[in-house]
Amino acid sequence: MSSTEPSQKRRTALDALHRSLGATMTDFAGWDMPLRYGSERDEHLAVRTRAGLFDLSHMGEITVTGPQAAPLLNHALVGNIASVGVGRARYTMICQEDGGILDDLIVYRLGESEYLVVANASNAQVVLDALTERAAGFDAEVRDDRDAYALIAVQGPQSPSILKSLTDADLDGLKYYAGLPGTVAGVPALIARTGYTGEDGFELFVAPADAEKLWQALTDAGAPAGLVPCGLSCRDTLRLEAGMPLYGHELTTSLTPFDAGLGRVVKFDKEGSFVGREALLAAAERAENDPPRVLVGLVAEGRRVPRAGYPVVAGGEVIGEVTSGAPSPTLGKPIAMAYVDAAHAAPGTTGVGVDIRGSHEPYEVVALPFYKRQK
Repeated sequence: MSSTEPSQKRRTALDALHRSLGATMTDFAGWDMPLRYGSERDEHLAVRTRAGLFDLSHMGEITVTGPQAAPLLNHALVGNIASVGVGRARYTMICQEDGGILDDLIVYRLGESEYLVVANASNAQVVLDALTERAAGFDAEVRDDRDAYALIAVQGPQSPSILKSLTDADLDGLKYYAGLPGTVAGVPALIARTGYTGEDGFELFVAPADAEKLWQALTDAGAPAGLVPCGLSCRDTLRLEAGMPLYGHELTTSLTPFDAGLGRVVKFDKEGSFVGREALLAAAERAENDPPRVLVGLVAEGRRVPRAGYPVVAGGEVIGEVTSGAPSPTLGKPIAMAYVDAAHAAPGTTGVGVDIRGSHEPYEVVALPFYKRQK
């Protein structure tokens, strides 16, 4: 039997629970994952206004430990990981020697010489292999911990009060992009204030054996606040509204962080060299002297939905390409992210359209993100 057949797909510790809830399942990066439980729009709006519960156990956890864990990560990644304080997290990237983006990552510093690297599901093996290879010569260990964790996220404005009812951890003192060990509903967890929805929320790393107990406890505690289970479909529209990049769409090996408008994550002033440094220096210089295509937001004037790969046009010429598109439940109209020529990237630029099957549909260029929560 080939590995592409359904019985070979990986299943999370919550698989039976998703099916009991009537979830529509889908193959995502080799995992059988819930796409939706009911209405994608209702799930999306629940996260924006109340709270949503996600199974993210397909993400790739890699632990890096040892006396030279920090120097290794500084060498392997583009960010300054050595400067991350214990209990804090950092968004960063791992690049090829030519500067192309292999993946975007969140790195948590769990202890003086212990880090948790979280990779996208589709790139977990690639990141693991790259870190293992780049660890040569460093007194540090790279460990595949994908089977050691289940990951449950609770996101939305009601998520702090829901979680507070289940833990005595200091959530008020937990800053954005920070994590602390604690107990939630009697389950040991790494409680991280991170997420991919544009809302306040938490990601809970737990042992797979504890996942169902924690999910049920969160479901029960969140019921009065209107919490609902949410699938990958609304996760995508939430991150799109929040202007957050998705690997394979806004980020690829053919783009450097500077091409993606995320050059700020590259730290040339950190100690020691790092993989891709020379290529990224050149990319930074190119971006300054000859701006690459710029990632912008597009809002439809009509009802037709743009999809990844559709050409962006102006004056009869192709000036860019859509990377992600969907109907926006919050704005009530179709939206897209697209890379467009710098001359057409300013918010309010007129005369821009998307070629949707031969018809040039008018779009307004706007600054990202489309949606920003009220603090």
